[in-house]
Amino acid sequence: MNQPIPFAAGRPGDHAGSDLAEVMQKVARGDKQAFSALYDALAPLAFGIVLKVVRDRAQSEEVAQEVMIDLWRQAARYRPEAGSVRTWAATIAHRRAVDRVRSAQAATDREQAQAAREHTTAFDEVAEQVETRLESEQVRRCLRGLTELQRQAVTLAYYRGLSYREVAEALRTPLPTIKTRMRDGLIRLRDCMGVTT
Repeated sequence: MNQPIPFAAGRPGDHAGSDLAEVMQKVARGDKQAFSALYDALAPLAFGIVLKVVRDRAQSEEVAQEVMIDLWRQAARYRPEAGSVRTWAATIAHRRAVDRVRSAQAATDREQAQAAREHTTAFDEVAEQVETRLESEQVRRCLRGLTELQRQAVTLAYYRGLSYREVAEALRTPLPTIKTRMRDGLIRLRDCMGVTT
């Protein structure tokens, strides 16, 4: 049975740095007791760094847990010549905290952009409906200014999609007359609606 690892608290001037390096080597080999000692030594440091960046206690606790999991998973990557275990852990904690803040900001930005799109869409739909309704009323008013034959011919051609020949047959009127009445009716509609060519 493994005995608990004696561990210094990391005060300046003691040999905690070398102890942490030894503990990290054991963690790299999968030693759970070593990880427990590492956790006790570094979790407060990680939490403090994360809290300064994230500024939300609940999220900071979550991120600090992720940092400790990273230390467990990446223990074999630690190189003493690159810096102390505390420095390595602090770097991981800071990166994780910054990632969380960026992720939260990106989510907020996406939500705001979506809300803006929905608001704009709703406004555009209302504006479009109003414009369509006004145009429809203007068309109806202008159609009332046409002769009966002109109104019927234009209505059949543009609202029912009939050809000149089909309009002539439906109204039992000669084709040349229908063409002339439609041309005259469309000119009157254009003038009434203020369309410029």
